[in-house]
Amino acid sequence: MKEYSDALRYLYNLEKFGIVFGLENIRWLLNIMGNPQDFLKTIHIGGTNGKGSVACMLSNISKEAGYTVGRYTSPHLVSFTERIVINEAEIKEEEVTEVTEFVRQKVEKEDKNRFFTFFDFTTALAFEYFNRKKVDISIIEVGLGGRLDSTNVIKPLISIITNVAFDHMDYLGEGIIEIAKEKAGIIKEGVPVITGATDMARHVIEETAKELRSPVYMLGKDFFYEKIGDQCMSYSGLNKRLPDIFVNLKGDHQFTNVALALCAIEVLLSLGFPVNEDSIYNALSSIKWHGRLEVVKERPVIILDGAHNLHGAHALSEFMNTHYRDKRKILIFGVMKDKEYKEMLEEITPLMDTTILTRPDIERALPPDYMKAYVRGAIITEDVRSALKEAKTIAKDKDLILITGSFYTVGEAKTIINEIF
Repeated sequence: MKEYSDALRYLYNLEKFGIVFGLENIRWLLNIMGNPQDFLKTIHIGGTNGKGSVACMLSNISKEAGYTVGRYTSPHLVSFTERIVINEAEIKEEEVTEVTEFVRQKVEKEDKNRFFTFFDFTTALAFEYFNRKKVDISIIEVGLGGRLDSTNVIKPLISIITNVAFDHMDYLGEGIIEIAKEKAGIIKEGVPVITGATDMARHVIEETAKELRSPVYMLGKDFFYEKIGDQCMSYSGLNKRLPDIFVNLKGDHQFTNVALALCAIEVLLSLGFPVNEDSIYNALSSIKWHGRLEVVKERPVIILDGAHNLHGAHALSEFMNTHYRDKRKILIFGVMKDKEYKEMLEEITPLMDTTILTRPDIERALPPDYMKAYVRGAIITEDVRSALKEAKTIAKDKDLILITGSFYTVGEAKTIINEIF
């Protein structure tokens, strides 16, 4: 039998094809597999930030309510198996191997010269796995954009567009309206849409939904939340009123994500998927989502946060402005080349005492030398391990180390942090 390492080698080798927008290849691939996605009841989640958090919230609430729930998200932090989850249990390595080999054999039998991107193949793999496991609901996160993303072959029960901000402009367009049109490309005819988008982006989503005769529910118009304490909120929705919800995730930006998830739960209820209130409270009070303001050490405090664009950096700086104000702060920052790294650094570094610039081990990463002009007195390191070692020499027990800039930076740090601290 093939080994897991062989399956990963095959999958990662597909990364040489880069990002290829379009649905032709994924549709061909799924067709020769028998279109497993057509047998799934799905929720499709797009947007710039918060997609993974909303997916995690919906997954946890639905599981608590007794459903078997599949969740497909990206990227992973430490292990590929994080991407494909059922009831919060990651796909097993031997299952990755088996399903990869199944799909690969189908391809080689039909057309061995056909190429696929990594994301095409892993999306097909997730659909096949969820279909085999007969999940009740599959929660599918958009990889990039929406309209031409590999996941956009499903006809979901609900479409969610969390928000629209500047990110991946090389692929999605330079303006908010252009980006919003790409995100709105996941809206399907007659399928309810839930969004937290604002201003021009909200107008684009509203108009697209109207053209497709899709009901649209907007945060601040059709459903609401109110912060009532640190990590505590109330929700006022389409029909539900939920007071005193404790959310076991840090950062006020998570309240928006909770509201989106709860509106989706209300719509699910109308579609024949009842969820009781105890399930909601229990799931949100115990939820865990790695790499999102995740505290991994206490002395010194070490926080991992996958803020990978300006919108995420702003949410992170808002959190830092109101928490750990008494601590000396050390920043480890590594980012991708296509990000607004100057603006991200301007958002975060004023709150820091020391900044260490680095790069994760991925071709798309920005060399730290490109950033040093924007941070006076920054320490330059060539890899994440060196950055962590540098932080350890500087930090005292009462200090704080923040690691951010990219999920790749956070993932590498999470893998090796126990070796160093």
